[in-house]
Amino acid sequence: MPRRTVAIVFAVAVVIWVIDLVTKNLAAANLEGKEPVRVLGGLVYLQLVRNPGAAFSMATGMTWVLALVAAAVVVAIVWLSRRLRSVGWAIGLGLVLAGALGNLTDRIFRAPGPLQGHVVDFISAFAPNGQGWAIFNIADSSICVGGVLIVLLSLLGKDYDGTSTKDKKKAAAESAGEQA
Repeated sequence: MPRRTVAIVFAVAVVIWVIDLVTKNLAAANLEGKEPVRVLGGLVYLQLVRNPGAAFSMATGMTWVLALVAAAVVVAIVWLSRRLRSVGWAIGLGLVLAGALGNLTDRIFRAPGPLQGHVVDFISAFAPNGQGWAIFNIADSSICVGGVLIVLLSLLGKDYDGTSTKDKKKAAAESAGEQA
């Protein structure tokens, strides 16, 4: 199972990372200097924004710190992936890994320079200019969906190692009963 779950983490991460890179490059090539493009009847607007900060433009000017945090997340997920026994956790961590890699790639390779690069955001939900919700990208969405999946699995008692919190409680209760 460990090889399978590691493969799932990296397959999900690579697929989403590539989608993120392609969509950011398309946005940069086609939306630069243009008015927001209305899509799906105004549910979504496509417009190019280069974000030097984190979500909701927090930590602007601390791009190098955000890059180091993203790098730490990548290392932690790679390290944890060897211990995974849960397909759900593998998918969730793969999504978070893809998002961290996508935004880290921007911070390393985009202008104004290494570890100072601005992240390409291009999806504005409900209204242009981020008036309805923050402007984001595929990497940001991937981090959010992966995070929600991991929290949901945790709330359901499913651990990364394939065990269940319910199983652990049942085994502890049985062990306590045997000792009495």
